[in-house]
Amino acid sequence: MDQMEKVYNPKEIESRWYKFWQEMGLFNAEINTEKKPYTIVIPPPNVTGILHMGHVLNNTIQDIMIRYKRLQDYETLWLPGTDHAGIATQNVVERELIKQGKSRYDVGREDLIKQIWKWQEEKGGRIIDQLKKLGASCDWRRERFTMDEGLSNAVQEVFIRLYEKGLIYKGKYIINWCPRCETALSDDEVDYEDRDSHLWYIKYPVKDKSNEFVVVATTRPETMLGDTAVAVSPKDERYKHLIGEKVIIPLVEREVPIISDDYVDKEFGTGCVKVTPAHDPNDFEMGLRHNLQQILIMDEKAVMNRNAGIDYDGMNRFECREKVIEDLKERKLLEKIEKHSYSLGHCYRCHTVIEPYLSIQWFVKMKPMAKKAIKVVKDGLIEFQPPRWEKVYYNWMENIRDWCISRQIWWGHRIPVYYCENCKEMVVAKEPPRKCMKCNGEKFTQDPDVLDTWFSSWLWPFSTMGWPEKTKELNYFYPTDLLVTDPGIIFFWVARMIMSSLEFIGEIPFKTVLLHGVVLDAQMRRMEKSLGNSPDPIDIIEKFGADALRFSMVYNTPKGNDVVYTDSLVETGRNFANKIWNAARFTITNAEKIGGMPEPEDITVDLVDRWILHRLHTAIYEISKAYDEYRFNDAAHLLYNFFWNEYCAWYLEIIKDRFYHSDDISSKRTAKYLMLKVLDYSLRMLHPIMPFISEEIWQRIQKFYPEIRYDSIMKVSFPIADQDQLFPEDAKKMELIIKIITSIRSIRKDMNVPPGEKVKIDIKAVKGIDRLILQENRHYLKVMAKVSDIYIGDDVVKPSKSATTVVDEVEIYMPLTGIIDLEKERERLLKKLAQVEKNLKNCIKKLDNQNFIKNAPEDVVQKERERKESLQITSEKLKANIAFLE
Repeated sequence: MDQMEKVYNPKEIESRWYKFWQEMGLFNAEINTEKKPYTIVIPPPNVTGILHMGHVLNNTIQDIMIRYKRLQDYETLWLPGTDHAGIATQNVVERELIKQGKSRYDVGREDLIKQIWKWQEEKGGRIIDQLKKLGASCDWRRERFTMDEGLSNAVQEVFIRLYEKGLIYKGKYIINWCPRCETALSDDEVDYEDRDSHLWYIKYPVKDKSNEFVVVATTRPETMLGDTAVAVSPKDERYKHLIGEKVIIPLVEREVPIISDDYVDKEFGTGCVKVTPAHDPNDFEMGLRHNLQQILIMDEKAVMNRNAGIDYDGMNRFECREKVIEDLKERKLLEKIEKHSYSLGHCYRCHTVIEPYLSIQWFVKMKPMAKKAIKVVKDGLIEFQPPRWEKVYYNWMENIRDWCISRQIWWGHRIPVYYCENCKEMVVAKEPPRKCMKCNGEKFTQDPDVLDTWFSSWLWPFSTMGWPEKTKELNYFYPTDLLVTDPGIIFFWVARMIMSSLEFIGEIPFKTVLLHGVVLDAQMRRMEKSLGNSPDPIDIIEKFGADALRFSMVYNTPKGNDVVYTDSLVETGRNFANKIWNAARFTITNAEKIGGMPEPEDITVDLVDRWILHRLHTAIYEISKAYDEYRFNDAAHLLYNFFWNEYCAWYLEIIKDRFYHSDDISSKRTAKYLMLKVLDYSLRMLHPIMPFISEEIWQRIQKFYPEIRYDSIMKVSFPIADQDQLFPEDAKKMELIIKIITSIRSIRKDMNVPPGEKVKIDIKAVKGIDRLILQENRHYLKVMAKVSDIYIGDDVVKPSKSATTVVDEVEIYMPLTGIIDLEKERERLLKKLAQVEKNLKNCIKKLDNQNFIKNAPEDVVQKERERKESLQITSEKLKANIAFLE
């Protein structure tokens, strides 16, 4: 390979290695009975999607586990794919039609579907290309699409089986309706937002009783035009005498009964509620109990129809609301208006306000399937990480409602139901029947609706492996091991996959569900495409590299917690990548200058060598454990601290003396061997998080091991901690030395000792063991702290004009006479102390100001408190240093 460039260039390196990995087939998973499989199926991103920061976190976590398990010699399958995203994808193409002055009805169903397929083929793979830029090591040969032939067959098979089992039915119910998308939505597809609105108190005249009214409170006055009853609580004494009477619905002059029903909360509003069975789910249920008429007063676009009355016919629902309020005021039937906050449902795709709407839809009965799905989690067969999400899962499953699966759009899996045009007989089948079994008719019309997008997604873990066929892939790779996802789709997807897998495979779909946090912007808002607050990850990768982005995301995201993304966050990963690169350049450059490796009998290890081996194998154990427990944030911190703060800052710095000033070839070769070994093992541990730079450097150090050749770091093994390589007593000795070197360096900095000036040090060590350690290893202090002469004993007396510090009962003195201008340094410190004291005084004054405490943001107040603490520490330190000079 070429000589390493001085500056790390991720752009060139990352594209080169990803191409190499793909050409070598290193992501490919095969059925290999000699290996244990490890499987993850990707949460399929929408085909309309582009990579955002949430995808970066989610897919980085998945890739970490796949690469980690690959290094542990598992047969790893990360199965990729995309979701057809029914409503979202159709909306994209319909927007293009609108630009041409057309609607979907102008082009027709068949042509619209052709246009969507064309769009999908031309632009639908963008997010897959972006995932490759991130470094995703999926088996791309196995990429699936929720509307490919195999998955479409699985969807039809499931629909038919559930229908034949009585778990799918067609019924007239109140559903969530999006007037913009003109389709039904399941309960889980409705996003709720708190809104400030009003309660309107409307007077309904009691029939045949002049000047007697019942007053109802409503948040949706326009729906009164569809009222078919007024209800009161049977326990409400105020209205018992009115039960069975009739009232006149204002504006439409409709007579309706006053009924009693346990649903009514006598404490809400006036205790009287209007009942609109066609436009409210609770009213619908009440209507069934009391056999009330269902009057639909809007069409699919939420425009009022004839049933609303001639004065309102043709108005949209919000215009109608204003007109109804105005007309009620004119008739003196609006008693009062109160401010009222409530939760308003919106379409999860287009954010249009949802309308509860009475229509004929297809549903799945969920309760029969939910029981088994609850049991497998309670029995520990499926584990949620973090465990707190189990409670959320149980709560939803125990209160599960039937799932509305039909959608009134054209893009998606069309419902496999056919109707005889002659006698209307319904047939559920994959293909249209040739002849009607009831009337022998030969013409059939397919149900116009398509299935909810999630109806294909809930089959994802097994349909992607060939089900309903009994494939070798299903037998080997299923059940999968890990699902990594966002808590927001526990209900949409996670719970449904568990139910479908138990129903159709008889096994769990995955063993662990890992729920990661949400990526937030600086204003603590979730980063979303619709808000436009997510930076383009590809721009970040182009600037900093994929490794820097991957590392930064996991380094800053504790397990299960949210992460606030700012541009400065990626600097952590960029700086670390640069450090790794520079350390590798140093290692390779110096290793090339020393011929050969030491023979086992020639290895002569110093204290620092035993320390770095101890720290290496301790790190291996701790990092492996962090990966195993999905604590990627901890793994990243452990890697960072070991590599930067121990390997680079101490081991490489200390062994420079051997390379540059020693004639002992055996000692040099030992240092070379250990330096390369630690780098090699560090790269293997880094590889799951930073795959590109670890591959690049690992390939470069292979020339030092000609007897062992692998094509890629992906083919080597993850290090295993070796108990025989742990030297706890030596590690303690080295830690004492490091502390003392650090303290001497601090004195030098605090007392403004010139960087190149060598100093004399007196060390008082009362404990014999400490004296022995320091005497035997005084050369480390000389080299690393720029010390010319050291006296170590238990009889040391503090020299005059010396700086002092204490480390673990060891007293360290640095005489300053002749090293610095004592008076000038004292003046400098006094001047600095005066400024610090002034700043501290102002800080205390600000924190004593109650207006500041009450009115300033909490983070600002906290920063001021931290500033005060820092200034106090600095002040004490300056006073101590001034005292040294007196």
